[in-house]
Amino acid sequence: MPISPALTTLAASAALRLRLGTQTLVLALGIALASLTALPARADSYSEASQLFKSGQHAEALKRVNRHLAAKPKDAQGRFLKGIILTGMNKQKDAIEVFQKLTEDFPDLPEPYNNLAVIYAQQKQYDKARQALEQAIRTHPAYATAHENLGDIYSRLASQAYGKALQIDSSNASAQTKLAMINDLVGTGKTVESKPVAVTAPAKAPATTPVTPPTPVVVASAESKPAPTPAARPVESKPVETKPTPAPAVVPVATPVAPPTPAPAPKPEPVKAADANSEITAAVDSWLAAWSKKDVNTYLAHYARDFRTPDGQSRKEWEAERTQRVGKPGKIDVSRDKLNIKVEGSDKATVRFRQGYKSASFNSTSGKTLVLVKRDGKWLIQQERVGG
Repeated sequence: MPISPALTTLAASAALRLRLGTQTLVLALGIALASLTALPARADSYSEASQLFKSGQHAEALKRVNRHLAAKPKDAQGRFLKGIILTGMNKQKDAIEVFQKLTEDFPDLPEPYNNLAVIYAQQKQYDKARQALEQAIRTHPAYATAHENLGDIYSRLASQAYGKALQIDSSNASAQTKLAMINDLVGTGKTVESKPVAVTAPAKAPATTPVTPPTPVVVASAESKPAPTPAARPVESKPVETKPTPAPAVVPVATPVAPPTPAPAPKPEPVKAADANSEITAAVDSWLAAWSKKDVNTYLAHYARDFRTPDGQSRKEWEAERTQRVGKPGKIDVSRDKLNIKVEGSDKATVRFRQGYKSASFNSTSGKTLVLVKRDGKWLIQQERVGG
């Protein structure tokens, strides 16, 4: 079914971006009303209202769209445009009424449900937002914006659940780690660029308790004992028999000759564990310093070529993900505590420590284990995992 020019303009409407803590929720304000009977293009109050809204004159746009609806109270395009204008004016209660009534009159359209979720999320009513987005997806399973928004709402609900777990038991290391992972993840939320009708985003939702990110780690100075020096093995010597000097009426007796004093065996050089520990500690500290400074190139240079990436990712995918997370805006500090180093031969070591991660909105501490290998004189990370 063809779509009129005016309808096409609204169908290509803008995307509203709503910040939830460190998370960006994509809030599409467009509507595809292809299922409705096409209306002819016209230069009336509706078109004027759309143009005024595009230019940021919301109050005047609202007057024009109300004039249009006075003549055509059931016009879906005009009602949807009014909801958008009210959202831009932060009149949430009135906007909810408009979009709610649209879902009742046009239950097969996904956009009104999505826009209800926008407002509910701004009000921190995440369960209502989830229900609205699920309904949008039921009506239109290929509606990508609703799927993305639903993922963000799920992460916010998970954040609240892990935060509650930590309120009950602040020593819950598992909840701390999961919270940190979610925080790191949602810090990379996508945004959608505005299309023909620009929309002014509503006031930001008040900051919520941050979730997680990223995966902070702490290191501690290691003490290692030098390998024991093996005791020198004595050289065995056999007693030497000498012929007795015969004497009259005396029975000859064999007298053993005292064995010669063995030369001391050379002592093997002790393994220079202290030197290895010092090099490994310096490598770990350099890695953490690059992370804290958001020096992505130096940070990635601390990983060996055969680094075992998580979840079967390719090295290229993993580096792209870490570049985005490590380099995201905001000051951070990654530190270490209780470093323990176990050297395994001349070119391998396992390092365990407590990692601390601090940002403006989040603090956490978790266990971290690194497997390091020595390549071309440098200690590099071959494996990295959370926990001991």
